[in-house]
Amino acid sequence: MKKGVSVIIPCRNEKIYIEQCINSLIDNDYPKDKLEIIIVDGNSDDGTIEIINELISKHPFIRIINNPKKITPVALNLGIKNANFEYVMIAGAHALYSSNYISSLEDNIKKLSADGVGGMLITKVKNETYKSMSIVAVLSNKFGVGNSLFRIGVKNAQLVDTVPFGLYKKELFQKVGCYDERLIRNHDIELSKRMIAAGSKIYLIPDLYCTYYARETFRDIAKNNYRNGYWNILTTYYTKSFKSLSLRHFVPLIFLLSIVFPLVLSLLLKPISIFLFLVVFFTYNIFLIFASLSEKNKSTKFKFLFFCFYILHFSYGIGSFVGLFRVKTLFKAKN
Repeated sequence: MKKGVSVIIPCRNEKIYIEQCINSLIDNDYPKDKLEIIIVDGNSDDGTIEIINELISKHPFIRIINNPKKITPVALNLGIKNANFEYVMIAGAHALYSSNYISSLEDNIKKLSADGVGGMLITKVKNETYKSMSIVAVLSNKFGVGNSLFRIGVKNAQLVDTVPFGLYKKELFQKVGCYDERLIRNHDIELSKRMIAAGSKIYLIPDLYCTYYARETFRDIAKNNYRNGYWNILTTYYTKSFKSLSLRHFVPLIFLLSIVFPLVLSLLLKPISIFLFLVVFFTYNIFLIFASLSEKNKSTKFKFLFFCFYILHFSYGIGSFVGLFRVKTLFKAKN
């Protein structure tokens, strides 16, 4: 297999972000004769393809593949299948990559004798307002995203269960299989878990960064996290295992149930249920106040921080709760 890196970017209708993303990869210090950028497009109709074709006309190491199914794991599998080099980097259209990102990933995967490596994620927004900057703060806060190490940081290279925009040995996909195309979301986490179960080592590198552009409205944050929570449950259904995810992915559901059940019981005038509901509710809000105060600065506002934590946790938890009913429906249909 040829020495070098194949970068795969799944995309659909990414006119706002795609040019910046590809240019950041072009500007990397990695030798261009050992690099290919494969964009797998899901029938974009917003001008994305025209932007990509313009870049292809200037840079022969860029190419585009069509993804008629418009599903991310399908796009990634098409990219892996068409990759020509020994290493595969999974990229995202909403991200920018530091000038040494690719070369540093390759250096570290060799130095650590790893099967996969990834860097830290810096969250930003295109339009900086009090609301959008509050969203950025919450998405980088431990109370907001749990022990998601690539967001909250590590001091040394560390073995982890998943990395963002990582570099992998192509032979690893041949060993453990590619992305599960049934999983519209969580396909990346599920594959990482499968890799680790097969004995692979995935490291998070502390001094290597990429920038991810987050959603900027509460509505978009709610929609995205609802879908994440929903697909957590469906992931366990399709893979028939809780091992395909981590405990942190179910915390919002557990939290939601710890509030909903006592609240429902309290309506039946059960004193102990009222007490449990109040304890959970007020304890959560105390933590929420402290977390919001810790992120308050000249770029953020307390009210936006407080509300965003709520949206993040409850939309995720509600998504998982609805996912339980969806799984019940799937079981009935199957039987």
